[in-house]
Amino acid sequence: MSIVEDAKAGQITEPMKVVAEVEGLEPEFIRRGIAAGRIVIPTSPYRDVKYCGIGEGLTTKVNASIGASSDIVDLDMEVEKAKAAEAAGADTLMELGTGGDFLGIRKAVCDATSLSVGSVPLYQAFITAAKRDGSIIHMTEDDLWHATEEQAKLGTNFMAIHTGINNIVLDRLKAHGRYGGICSRGGAFMTTWMLHNEKENPLYADFDYLCEILKEHEVVLSTGNGMRAGAIHDATDRAQIQELIINSECAQKAHDKYGLQVIVEGPGHVPLDEVEMNVKLMKSMSGHKPFYMLGPLVTDVSPGRDHIVTAIGAATSASHGCDFLCYVTPAEHLALPNKEDVIEGVKTSKIAAHVGDMVKLGKRDQDLAMGRARRDLDWNKMFELSLDPELARKIRTERASADEDACTMCGDFCAVKIVNQNYNLAK
Repeated sequence: MSIVEDAKAGQITEPMKVVAEVEGLEPEFIRRGIAAGRIVIPTSPYRDVKYCGIGEGLTTKVNASIGASSDIVDLDMEVEKAKAAEAAGADTLMELGTGGDFLGIRKAVCDATSLSVGSVPLYQAFITAAKRDGSIIHMTEDDLWHATEEQAKLGTNFMAIHTGINNIVLDRLKAHGRYGGICSRGGAFMTTWMLHNEKENPLYADFDYLCEILKEHEVVLSTGNGMRAGAIHDATDRAQIQELIINSECAQKAHDKYGLQVIVEGPGHVPLDEVEMNVKLMKSMSGHKPFYMLGPLVTDVSPGRDHIVTAIGAATSASHGCDFLCYVTPAEHLALPNKEDVIEGVKTSKIAAHVGDMVKLGKRDQDLAMGRARRDLDWNKMFELSLDPELARKIRTERASADEDACTMCGDFCAVKIVNQNYNLAK
């Protein structure tokens, strides 16, 4: 039985108990959420993983994406990035390599981390076809199924699969047009293949077979977002919404008929005033499946600091009900991320997740404690409560004040110290 079938049968399993304890909730809450399709816990029959609950009522989780490219293939660097992402606080990892030994690199990454690892099998299928036959247009349906099964057997336990791109979606795309084109690599691969071969997307046409493969290997289906906007002026257009409709129908069928755990992916570049609408639209249309936000980037004009752009959108989306954030690094749109980019991306997205949870879940106790520690000039407590204690301590140590209580921002004229010496404002 799958974890969904266990949950529907009233069984509380070990992963449910572990997630409940971590989240400070009753196991029955987790069981009901999984049974209803509102919570997922990626597991694997092929390797031990750190159980991570994603979905409604749970803290917002952060995914870190790594992977070699056709220009840079360095297995040791990818393993190092995987370890760095986990140490920085990532909740899951996606290995999205498009260069080198697909299976060898992914196995090394899976072996190097206790986190759930995701992938996009479609990349392997299309790139293998290009190397074998000279072009991605020669990919076969069997290439897709083979790649999916191979990656699942490595312990890859959630997969972004582009089920929602079909001929109706492409009609909407062509009729509406776009300023920024297609930014999804999977979306570009599949769209090109469909148009050249005049065929329907196999992941949609043979969706039942796909579900059978995923169920056999206990893989969480994450409905890929191939029509997400790559420019804010394309946000919430007809192609994106049509794909969401199809993905929502696929998600319902996968959960109800096959007992699969399902995540629905979201839309990329979105202006700030459309973020709330996108979250609520996706939650409503998918039956409140866990929502995985790709970004969102809320402006297009800050390359080099797109991790900050994303944090603004991610905090907003999390506050309105998004469950799962895909980090963005400073290298986004510019280069393959290195280890330092990965760490910065994770830590920035963890801030966004916390800010969202302050609103969504009312989680403000840590901030209350920090306020009191600052009032009391209790520096060690401040470091302890910080989302990045090491960085906070490093900055203060390197720029130490002659006054041990104050910092060099205010020095002798520390507002908190002045008030503390004359009044008692403690609460």
